[in-house]
Amino acid sequence: MPEDTAPHPMDHIPVRPLAFDVDGLAGKDPVWSRSCPEFSILLNALGLHVPYFERYLIRVLNRAKAEVQDPKLREAMSAIIGQEAHHAKNFLAYNKFLGLTYPKAPALDDAARDFFVEHLKIDTPRRQVGFTAGYETFTFLAGMIVLDNYDAWFSDSEPTIKAMWVWHQVEEVEHGAVAFDVYKALYGRHEWYRKYMIAVALKHIVVETVRAYFHMCKVSGFLRNPWRAWRSTAFLASTLSRMAWLSLPVFSRKYHPRNHPLVTDRQNPIAVGWRNFEGKGGDVLAIDREKMKTILRAG
Repeated sequence: MPEDTAPHPMDHIPVRPLAFDVDGLAGKDPVWSRSCPEFSILLNALGLHVPYFERYLIRVLNRAKAEVQDPKLREAMSAIIGQEAHHAKNFLAYNKFLGLTYPKAPALDDAARDFFVEHLKIDTPRRQVGFTAGYETFTFLAGMIVLDNYDAWFSDSEPTIKAMWVWHQVEEVEHGAVAFDVYKALYGRHEWYRKYMIAVALKHIVVETVRAYFHMCKVSGFLRNPWRAWRSTAFLASTLSRMAWLSLPVFSRKYHPRNHPLVTDRQNPIAVGWRNFEGKGGDVLAIDREKMKTILRAG
């Protein structure tokens, strides 16, 4: 299907109960991308706290459903809850794999869990929905950025881990408007607060990711050589800066995720092909170079 005739990715949010062979990664290098090792470290660092946010999102949106009247939005809320439940299950298992290599990973994992458990107890419903919508702003943007850089970051990488992240990023784009719509439905009169919580969520993501990233870089030997250390730092800074830059449209009162330029100007061919391939029963649990060629042909 040509890109310009592909359905909008947010028109349908299927729940795909995929289970990846994380146990089969035992003994493999957690620096899983040979195309861009720094990229694999960045996703590993980001992934330590993302599953706990996903569990937090599930609790927040389950509570909010009682207040939402629109049946279509309630249906979309059920879909994002289903998608995020499967994300969390797979990536929590992956975090255990990371803990075998990175000594501080288990403690960082525990801290991420404790943060979200605590904030489910102490935050107001408005803050919880606002934080969820703010955080989803960046998982949505990351979904598009990662897939748009597939050739540079992903092409030569471990097939199972690659497949997990492609799946995750495709679905983050699919449900990228749901938390936003929930906030608008319940607290839309507080537009200033929505924008404030975007900044709060970004700060949290950056602090948690940077802490884990430099620990993993150190263990992997990326900080021993000044040139490699500079390169690792520059990659992190440039990627996070790009995400922040692409978030600028969300501060407009007229913003809606469906209309973000990265969704409306064109659709990523990997995402289009992946949805078509998986939707017809294709095996997406491991993606090597040949499988990716097949996926792209399905688009």
